[in-house]
Amino acid sequence: KYIVISAVSVAAALPLIWFFFLKSYQQNRIRVFLNPELDPLVSGYQVIQSKIAVGSGGLAGAGLFNGVQTQLGYIPAKHTDFIFSVAGEELGFIGSLLVVALLMFIVLRCFYIAANAKNSLGRYIAVGVGCMFLAQSFENIGMTIGLMPVTGITLPFFSYGGSSLVTNLIAIGLVLNVRLRHKTLNF
Repeated sequence: KYIVISAVSVAAALPLIWFFFLKSYQQNRIRVFLNPELDPLVSGYQVIQSKIAVGSGGLAGAGLFNGVQTQLGYIPAKHTDFIFSVAGEELGFIGSLLVVALLMFIVLRCFYIAANAKNSLGRYIAVGVGCMFLAQSFENIGMTIGLMPVTGITLPFFSYGGSSLVTNLIAIGLVLNVRLRHKTLNF
């Protein structure tokens, strides 16, 4: 009953928030997220070009470094936030599926290590890292195909960026440490 009451309260408050609390540029961001074609040259440009790139990849893609959208500069942040659109165009559906499969393998492996952890702390670490990678992957892939808002979250292990890569490697190191210590050491 608390969830229903909360949902009804939020639904009742949305019109008030929309008309009295959100500024016009905030309302415009929400409108462009829901329909990028409202502002195709400014706010919706990145998402529109990304969707074109992913869609033009077809089954096998245009080939590595042969994508029109990605190589001619239509996608400005192709090496960071929109790396999945590059994979979609140049590697196609099969390559995109491979990228998703690799990321899901890492997530499932983190959950497997959590299930076999020796203590609660190890389980929390492994599940937290797995959920972190899952959320990052979902958000990044979702924003490149227009299902999620553009937030600037990188795709783990694929996007360019030193701090993102170092953070991901440290997280994997923590999970590997949990895996190493799943049994009691006897000397």
